[in-house]
Amino acid sequence: MHSGNYLLVLHTHLPWVLHHGNWPHGEDWLCEAVAECYIPLLNTFNELLEENIKPKVTMDISPVLCEQLEHQDFKQLFENYCSRKIEAAIKDEKDFTDRGYNSHHIWLTKFWQKWYDDRKNNFIYNYKSSVIGAFKKLQDEGAIEIATVAATHGYLPLLGFDKSINLQIQLAVENYYKHFGRKPRGIWLPECAYKPSYEWISLIPVAPFNEQRLRPGIEQFLARYGIEYFFTDQSLTDRGKALGIFLDSDKEKFVPINSPSFKSSDWMFREMHLQPYYVSSSDKTEYGTSAVFTRHKNIAMQVWSGEIGYPGQPDFLDFHKKHLGSMLRYWRVTDNKADMMYKTLYEPSWTNDKIDLQSNHFIHHIENTLNYYNNNSGRFGTLCTPFDTELFGHWWFEGTQFIKSVLRGLSHSPYVNAETASEQLYRVRPFEVMSIPEGSWGRNNNHDVWSNDDTKWTWEAEYNDELRLHNLIKKYPAREQKSELKRIITQALRELLLLQASDWQFLIYTQSARDYAEQRFSYHHSDFNKLCDLAENFAETGNLIPQDIKYLEETEKRNSPFPELKEEWWDDFWE
Repeated sequence: MHSGNYLLVLHTHLPWVLHHGNWPHGEDWLCEAVAECYIPLLNTFNELLEENIKPKVTMDISPVLCEQLEHQDFKQLFENYCSRKIEAAIKDEKDFTDRGYNSHHIWLTKFWQKWYDDRKNNFIYNYKSSVIGAFKKLQDEGAIEIATVAATHGYLPLLGFDKSINLQIQLAVENYYKHFGRKPRGIWLPECAYKPSYEWISLIPVAPFNEQRLRPGIEQFLARYGIEYFFTDQSLTDRGKALGIFLDSDKEKFVPINSPSFKSSDWMFREMHLQPYYVSSSDKTEYGTSAVFTRHKNIAMQVWSGEIGYPGQPDFLDFHKKHLGSMLRYWRVTDNKADMMYKTLYEPSWTNDKIDLQSNHFIHHIENTLNYYNNNSGRFGTLCTPFDTELFGHWWFEGTQFIKSVLRGLSHSPYVNAETASEQLYRVRPFEVMSIPEGSWGRNNNHDVWSNDDTKWTWEAEYNDELRLHNLIKKYPAREQKSELKRIITQALRELLLLQASDWQFLIYTQSARDYAEQRFSYHHSDFNKLCDLAENFAETGNLIPQDIKYLEETEKRNSPFPELKEEWWDDFWE
């Protein structure tokens, strides 16, 4: 009786913020995400397992986030963060009592004291101070699937050298194996940004990237590392073009759509966002393909929309209004268009029935959509809704309760079950091959959010840095380097990876943390070039003065992800 499966996909990423400030930007971002999102999600998944319900959620966790969560400094950092929050709530309790605040306002201070104490105890005792270890355990038990992300969330279509794209993916695969003991089967392309193979030229005139040249499609890089699937926005799928079909599961026998042997009855082009399919830049599928799952826009907007989305329910905790000093939230949404002065106090007990209604409404839409598709096509459907993990628990405090209610409800549905991406790919075994246009999930579904007048300078710097590293390694091949030179160049490569994070351009565009983003990009750019200067000086003289050694050590300590990184990986993909 089942007509299809539902894929809940959670995109989990933060840029490298360790050792780069605390508040309002920096390490507090990381601690907030762990306290408000990752630990509540772990609790949710484990509580479902106690009910004999496997969550079957697909989560990607970016390598740069894995490195922070498993960093030796994070354990104490997070414990201190929770302790500060508890102390702030205790201070609020005293202040509110002294000033004659009403009893419910004072009760909410105790609510937060207990809430942060619980998260601290969850971290230390339930999850042994290892968030990544706890997610790995769930994956090993078959409860969830963990996908990877490009190493530092680099915006792949706009990177200058194919070496940079390759390194972002190769490092992601190596890092995933380190943390999860296996190879990833799927990947989240940063910002869902995809580029097919074509005669590419950079959007800004920086040599040599402003000279047109043929470059591989993103799917060809993924195929090189055995990555079976990725995710895209519905707009790209809607504008896709049919290329043909595979006749075998090994993807060796391909029939182009313009071939005399092609049968139109073999192709199902309607509502492709409800099926996975293979992506290829052309009918030369031997260059590599990867399957894609498409975001169902209308269903996803039930959650994501700022106007009609579930998080705007009046009784839910308001994200924006915070008490000055403690920065704790004591108010409910009340009216999402009301001025802050009109917000009324939050009452947690008022939210449970709203979660039940919303999750039932959400399940109803999923079932109706897949039933309609199955009845009209005769095919087993795939409905995929990717979200940022931080939506659930951080922006929408009750969001993890919503996830639990939805997954619990689907476990009893006669029509639709929750499923992981890999299991669904195996279940439906797609055979259609399509090309999709270049684009992203952002405004206009192109690169405008990340490449615009405000961020043009970052791409000019990034291209110049890529070229400098390329020339440096070409001049001093890795196989001929002394260990000191290799150490310096490897750290320079690490700085290049960190400045490639798409987060910096996104934060500049949204103005949400523009100063911090511009500063962080500039710091990595500066460190990269100073390290290249050190490398060139050492290669010529064979000497490093104590001041240079101290700078290198400080840089390695400050920006220390990916100890497995090898300079040789830069040349693993020849231009």
